[in-house]
Amino acid sequence: MKRAVLSVCILALALILTACGPTPSDSAVSTGDSASGDHAFDYGGDVTLRILSGSENQELEGILDDFARERGVNIEMEYQGSLDIMRTLQGEVIEYDAVWPASSLWLTAGDTQYRVKHAQSISITPVVFGIRQSLAEELGFVGREVSVSDLLSAIQAGELEFCMTSATQSNSGCSAYIGFLYALLGNPDVITSESLQTPGLSEQITQLLSGSSDWLKDLFLTGGYDAMVNYECLIISANQELEERGEETLYAVYPYDGLSIADSPLGYVDNGDTEKEQAFLDLQEYLLSDEVQSEIQRTGRRTGYEGVSAENADVFRADWGVQPDRVLSPIRMPSTDVLMECLDLYQTEFRKPSLTVYCLDYSGSMEGTGREQMVEAMSQILIQENAEQNLLQASEHEVNILIPFEGYPRDVYTAVGNGGELEALYTQVEAEEAVGGTDIYYAAMEGLRQLKNYDLSQYTPAIILLTDGVSDGSFSDFRDGYEAFGADVPVFSIMFGSADPTQLEELAELTHARVFDGREDLIGAFRSVKGYN
Repeated sequence: MKRAVLSVCILALALILTACGPTPSDSAVSTGDSASGDHAFDYGGDVTLRILSGSENQELEGILDDFARERGVNIEMEYQGSLDIMRTLQGEVIEYDAVWPASSLWLTAGDTQYRVKHAQSISITPVVFGIRQSLAEELGFVGREVSVSDLLSAIQAGELEFCMTSATQSNSGCSAYIGFLYALLGNPDVITSESLQTPGLSEQITQLLSGSSDWLKDLFLTGGYDAMVNYECLIISANQELEERGEETLYAVYPYDGLSIADSPLGYVDNGDTEKEQAFLDLQEYLLSDEVQSEIQRTGRRTGYEGVSAENADVFRADWGVQPDRVLSPIRMPSTDVLMECLDLYQTEFRKPSLTVYCLDYSGSMEGTGREQMVEAMSQILIQENAEQNLLQASEHEVNILIPFEGYPRDVYTAVGNGGELEALYTQVEAEEAVGGTDIYYAAMEGLRQLKNYDLSQYTPAIILLTDGVSDGSFSDFRDGYEAFGADVPVFSIMFGSADPTQLEELAELTHARVFDGREDLIGAFRSVKGYN
């Protein structure tokens, strides 16, 4: 029986972006980038710490603001995904003073030149299943130990649909995925390259992941999902908001044979500046002080592996399934080489295949810079050697459709899989010239017509407009056609050239999608629109 709709993933996004923890004081001299979430706390101090951080630390911005104001140390927070932080650490130059990823595994994988020191865990939170309370009771998951096999059985029986972030771009998704592998392999001491070839593993993990949606669909569409895989602290935050709304809360389930932990290490990047190093040590000492650790616990994060303080016990509620006294025994993460092999298998074999329609604007207004930017963008997706650098490569079963357009769709080109057929699309991208008028609505409607040829339940579908957004045509006609289409397919836009987002934002609002600026962060835009962030 189909379960009731639960839009917790949209709620999770709101919680992450608006920060459920303490918020900066009204008197704070701080600035933020609404698009990226980056934030600066500047009180005119002589020292500025630039920190590259996972987005989950946005919840702690109020605490950072207090430190900056009290100590006269400016802080600039830049938020990136786990893979980006790892890649930054692998680079020749690290243009940050500190890094603060969700898990130590990204420090281990990235800091091969040992430039990060003084790293200490600021808080910890396990990755858990948050399942709608009534469904958790129906499945018999309340008040007992639950294994990954129990969850897989519920998924295979059609009794549970869940959502999680991408394993290749998010620490929570990666942690959950490695936990699944660990359990399905029978809880070995450690996952090895040889164990990944175990007969039946591919089928089992694919079935398990088929119960999840891609990150974008989780965030922006209201689907019929019953659960999400996320940090314990965000399940708590979601429940606080759900309870305020008078809606059903989630029940936290800890898969005992596949439990993974985010240990939030904050480390200093040693660039030889002793003044900044001292400012960093002061910040770290502040965050680890008893008073601030208690504040951090109020956000639903733990500050040790055994229990929470009595004054914060009310945050970790037993009726939500939260187990603050549970001794956390996390799985052992594989070596860096095996971890990357796991992620490559996820990207190319295990995940649900995508079905993506790229509508490319070759109108006259894109001539020159706009067209050049768009062609370069497509080279990062279609040329697999490039895509692999950011774990954006195609899988064997995914479908990519190309629709060059001006005032009308010029043609339709399709590639299945990740071989030469896909890269041949790039030849067509290079060949098209920018001339004529523009109709983004006509192109998007042709994208919907192409999607009608597929069973969308077997794919993660999306339409992506690469355009400057200046268009003729009728939005109302597209809206009528979209509503008649009868399926939730997001229409994302990536802007190039002399972009105007007005019409694109209207499309995004209609289809529960977003507009991205490809001129500022091309790879970040692709990760988001393809559901990888």
